[in-house]
Amino acid sequence: MVDRNELGRRGETFAVEYLRAGGYRVIDRNWRCESGEIDIVAERNGETAFVEVKTRSGLGYGHPFAAISPAKLERMRRLAMLWCDASPRPVSRIRLDVIGIVWPAGSPPRLEHLERLG
Repeated sequence: MVDRNELGRRGETFAVEYLRAGGYRVIDRNWRCESGEIDIVAERNGETAFVEVKTRSGLGYGHPFAAISPAKLERMRRLAMLWCDASPRPVSRIRLDVIGIVWPAGSPPRLEHLERLG
């Protein structure tokens, strides 16, 4: 059995592979500041996506998207602005995404990608 932290790391790696296969260029991973962490920052077609990855081994605690509360969404907005302020590169168009992965032990992962959250 994989522990929660390892499952999360695997999920983020899987999400990066998915994004790259979809034409995204990953420009940052696990960016941290005093206010929190952004899992993935990726760019495609002149748009920068700030991606939260939620990985679960099953649906016993609900779908991974259920973890994105209004407070979490607001924190994502704040962190995206902090990242933009800290970045030496200009950023014009941004969006917030979430990737939900359900990855039961011994089974392939199932990934869903929601673009442009509230």
